[in-house]
Amino acid sequence: MTFRLPHAAAAATLALAGTAVLAQTQPQTQPAAPPNPQVIEPQVVRRDVKLPKFPSNDIELGILGGTYATQNFGTTSLTGVRLGYHITEDFFVSAQYGETKVSDKDFAKVIPGGGGILPNRTEKLTLYNVSLGYNVISGEAFFGKNWAFPLQGYVAAGTGSTDFAGQKKQTVNYGFGLRLYLHDRFGVQADVRQHRFALDLLGERVNTTNLEVNVGLTVYF
Repeated sequence: MTFRLPHAAAAATLALAGTAVLAQTQPQTQPAAPPNPQVIEPQVVRRDVKLPKFPSNDIELGILGGTYATQNFGTTSLTGVRLGYHITEDFFVSAQYGETKVSDKDFAKVIPGGGGILPNRTEKLTLYNVSLGYNVISGEAFFGKNWAFPLQGYVAAGTGSTDFAGQKKQTVNYGFGLRLYLHDRFGVQADVRQHRFALDLLGERVNTTNLEVNVGLTVYF
């Protein structure tokens, strides 16, 4: 005897059988394990921190003393002041004023009649200049085993004016120097500069080269 299922019942039976087969062939996935709870919960209280304000000490003011060798007139003592501003760690600008007294007594010994070539036997020479400098070396100077101070070596050049014997002449200066920091606000500075300007004392224009050597104490603020 043969039994035949209706079409709807046959379709349902086949669907159930296919589902069972797929369930047996597909791997069983395990549920993900919950993450381990953190043992210590940090509770950090944030606070505002005020950064300290350190002085920049970019401005320098100093006094100086040394010698000035006026061409054809010998070497005399020089005094002056210096004002500077450090633009960056490498570049700075400085302005200088200095004065000395120049005598023509050596000419009076060889000129007949004992006369000189200056309007007066002694004339004041004043110089003004503004220079741009560049720090070429930076290091330390050691004094014994326990003392070390910051040291900078620099080159500088600029322009200015020289007033001498009633003549005011444009002057070019160039040279080098050393700067030794004894403290955050104090230092010692030494300069060697050449000053070039034209001078007319005997009816002829002559280009002169004049050497300045100075040492000074500087305050930074």
